[in-house]
Amino acid sequence: MLFLLPAYLSENTSISHFAPVIKEYIMQTDYFFVENEKTARKVVKFFAPEKKQADLKLFLLDKYTENADIKEAQQLMLKGQDFGLLSEAGLPCIADPGNLMVKWCHEKNIQVVPISGPSSIILALISSGFNGQEFTFNGYLPIDKGEKKKQIQQLESLVQKTGYSQIFMETPYRNNQLIEDLTKFLSPNTKLCIAANINDPEHEFIKTKTIKDWQKQKPELHKVPAVFVLGK
Repeated sequence: MLFLLPAYLSENTSISHFAPVIKEYIMQTDYFFVENEKTARKVVKFFAPEKKQADLKLFLLDKYTENADIKEAQQLMLKGQDFGLLSEAGLPCIADPGNLMVKWCHEKNIQVVPISGPSSIILALISSGFNGQEFTFNGYLPIDKGEKKKQIQQLESLVQKTGYSQIFMETPYRNNQLIEDLTKFLSPNTKLCIAANINDPEHEFIKTKTIKDWQKQKPELHKVPAVFVLGK
């Protein structure tokens, strides 16, 4: 089986927020697909501190991975070995490359077991006050300034024309620049939700304001994980 295991959004989140079955599945296998080894070890320790780190068999699965890179792991699964799939944060396969293994498992008739947990994208949406029936997750915006401006304005236009909420992210160290761009390129009455440090009991920041109000006081979010939502 392939267990799709959620990771915390903040290391400060209480373990009581998570289903006990996560620990059970982590204790059940030593084999994991991970996007980042250091992060994965911290997540395993968070849920199952008694599990021996030396026993972990970690296989890298990131956006550059192809099936040929994880052939050894796939052969083990075909022989009956259970694996866990760990995201860096939140749910696997959402803004995460884990779908490569999930797709392969379906092709090979290997059972996929999703475990409930937090998704920063969904938590930002439901906290925004925007349309939760119809929405689009757009991933990361372009780095190029011109392309970024074009997409920001396209997303604003889609909100106005369709009413669909538009969700996107940025690499944390570029958050402040993105906020500058949003307040520069969007119309004053357009509404923007910024959801940062989600699930952190001390530093969680979730606010929905018009662009003209964001212009008056911009949050400091350098290197802070955040999700942005445009909506009505």
